[in-house]
Amino acid sequence: MLIDPVISENNNTATVTRYKDIFHEGAATEYNEAMDAARQLVNSFLNNNRTPFSGVTPDQLRGLFSQVDFDTPLQDYRSLFREVETLYVNHATAFHLPHYIAHLNCPVVIPALAAEVLIAAINSSQDTWDQSAGGTLMEQQLINWTCNEIGFPEEADGVFTAGGSQSNLMGLLLARDHYAKTVLHHSIRKHGLPAEASRFRIFVSEMTHFSIQNTVSLMGLGESALVKVKADRGFRMDPVALEQAIRQEIKDGNLPIAVVATAGTTDFGNIDPLDVIAVLAKKYKIWLHVDAAYGCGLLLTDKYRHLLDGIESANSVTTDYHKAFFQPISSSAFLVRDRQYLELITHHADYLNPQENDFEGLNQINKTITQSTRRFDALKLWCTLRLMGKQQLGEYTDTIIETTGAAAALLDSDPDFELLTHSDISALVFRYAPKGVQGTLLLDKLNQYIKKEMFQEGKAIVAGTRIHDAFYLKFTLLNPLTTVDDIRDIISIIKRHGAACVQQHRFHAGN
Repeated sequence: MLIDPVISENNNTATVTRYKDIFHEGAATEYNEAMDAARQLVNSFLNNNRTPFSGVTPDQLRGLFSQVDFDTPLQDYRSLFREVETLYVNHATAFHLPHYIAHLNCPVVIPALAAEVLIAAINSSQDTWDQSAGGTLMEQQLINWTCNEIGFPEEADGVFTAGGSQSNLMGLLLARDHYAKTVLHHSIRKHGLPAEASRFRIFVSEMTHFSIQNTVSLMGLGESALVKVKADRGFRMDPVALEQAIRQEIKDGNLPIAVVATAGTTDFGNIDPLDVIAVLAKKYKIWLHVDAAYGCGLLLTDKYRHLLDGIESANSVTTDYHKAFFQPISSSAFLVRDRQYLELITHHADYLNPQENDFEGLNQINKTITQSTRRFDALKLWCTLRLMGKQQLGEYTDTIIETTGAAAALLDSDPDFELLTHSDISALVFRYAPKGVQGTLLLDKLNQYIKKEMFQEGKAIVAGTRIHDAFYLKFTLLNPLTTVDDIRDIISIIKRHGAACVQQHRFHAGN
């Protein structure tokens, strides 16, 4: 028997000393020290009354890294977390503060944070039953719960994913392969793309998420496979224009295989008319995928759930719990109305999930294309629902939607602002356009200046976007702690920077 020259297998004290940094049965003291230090740093992040952003510039922050030497370890956790605080925490964007209303980043609930500790420490992998056991059943039960909330039948199924882009990829991949199998009697998995693939067409709103465009490229169809359908005045897909587009593509000899409806557009938070689109998809025998990465939070609320009417008719749905269920990144899912769809992407590996596996039906890897080793992110949602319940989360969603409505009214009633449209959920696109400042170029420069100055100041953070080649500011409200008074304050900050820009640069008509 070989004996380690430093320790013997019976020398428990020496084992702990040598392997103190590895999570194992003898490392409790080391673990507690590390967790205590991390907890103190989190408390500091919460309690230092900071603004959403420090205002640090890339060059300033980059300069702090010049003395970091990975070949020289720090002496203790105190030193380690002091460095992390300086390089990261002090300048991290604080999504939990009510003056952060920029992107689709929600504050997170505490039960999910507690679950994160368990997830990282136990380190289960969700690909096969023998690596997760109870975690597998937890994930499957949450998938079933979500499918039930959507209104899918009993044969529905799904899997947790890393994010909405991955879920959208899976939805369109299944749409492509399902069409090839059922209409062309061709297996893309076995034989690659059929000759007809150059004529495949996927219909999307002009407001659809950018991941859809990336997806068709990854699928080998090319961006020419996308048919962008005009949106109505509320920036929702126009069903009349959709049907016209479908008919035109059929007339041109092309093959409609899917339509992507959006439940919560990134810019406007608006929802395509899912019920009407579902009727058209059925009429033309087209796969319907609903990207509800943003809008899935409406599943939580009785008051606004009707906005998702029609989603139950989809073939597949994307949900992002880390956008609308107040979960830490990452926590998303891909759902299908019939589990047999997932057989199109199932691959059996002899070392992992052989076809004769005793645990068939329990291996989540059978349901995904891009992840084998996968975190047990479902535990976060499990802990959230079991401790807080759907109703409390739904009340948060109600509050966010109603605060957004009040914010829209403030912008609408102020002559210094132009609001493009009201929102079904919680995103508002507008621009500062005081009297005397005219023309797209001047207004673009003015609003770009406001966004930049607000970010550097750090007191409030808003987003920006381009609509019809013009630059606008954007509110995205995902924090139930943001009040109407907070919105008033943010609007006053916008006006302050805008007025300063007008005075400094004399942004008036003709100048």
